[in-house]
Amino acid sequence: MASELRRIFHLSDIHFGLENNRALDWVKQEIAEQRPDAVAITGDLTMRARHREFAAATQWINSLAAPVTVEVGNHDMPYFNLLERFLTPYKRFRGMKEKVEQELDLGSLAIVPLKTAVRMQPRLNWSKGWVTGRALEKCLARIDALPPGTQALVTVHHPLREVGTQGTALTRGGSKALAELAKRNVIGVLSGHVHDAFDIMEDTPHGPV
Repeated sequence: MASELRRIFHLSDIHFGLENNRALDWVKQEIAEQRPDAVAITGDLTMRARHREFAAATQWINSLAAPVTVEVGNHDMPYFNLLERFLTPYKRFRGMKEKVEQELDLGSLAIVPLKTAVRMQPRLNWSKGWVTGRALEKCLARIDALPPGTQALVTVHHPLREVGTQGTALTRGGSKALAELAKRNVIGVLSGHVHDAFDIMEDTPHGPV
């Protein structure tokens, strides 16, 4: 049986606080007219994780006429409240918590999240990505639990490899993650962070992804 064709809108790095309202109005109209099966937003909803930025992001995202899944970006972790960053880093997502790192079942296709933004890490630049062992295990378990024949589209914030853009990924554990995803029925990985579009087929020891 041929797989069903699905239409996915991929958005990233909207950065409420420095948002482009003309672009947001256009995207919202396109979603309303084209009625995609899902919208995947791969992180950096805000500029500095301020309450007012999250309020604006929440209002806009909740107004979209489609199922939405949201990844957490490095800009979405509290910047100015370290206690909150360490203890309750997702607190400011409360208005859309049901969308955060949410797996979407679209029948023959599932959108499965893989967390790359962490509250802290053993290097000075905390803005870069890290696929921890726990995050990878959670993602792979979700993929492995899908019904036989279901394809997976994985969403991350940080690219899992360098992609030739001016912005760098430097994602720890990214190559291992790609190799593990290549073992499974994964048709692609959607990411953001670098602010430039790219389309790359990555060869791994277990095949391309």
